[in-house]
Amino acid sequence: MSERRTKDRSPRRAAAALRYRPAKDPAPKIVAVGRGPVAERIIALAREHGIPTRADHDLVEVLAELDLGQVIPVDVYEIVAEVLAYVYRLNSIAGRQSDS
Repeated sequence: MSERRTKDRSPRRAAAALRYRPAKDPAPKIVAVGRGPVAERIIALAREHGIPTRADHDLVEVLAELDLGQVIPVDVYEIVAEVLAYVYRLNSIAGRQSDS
């Protein structure tokens, strides 16, 4: 998620959600993307469901340009791998296993 100033100078938050199922997906896919109220809803849903979030303005701007269902491009694999490692660490600390 990130914030970007609009013409009226107010912050406009952006968010993107990824799904990665190693047994089914060749790479993480975009499952949601939005700005403003849509971004706020994506973030709220993640929090409601205990899904970790990470603020990264540059990454969300790249992901926001992709189509829903699109596999992430090779040039963002490294940063997405870092995000996934972060999520896996949080899950491990919480004693949860990802089954989705």
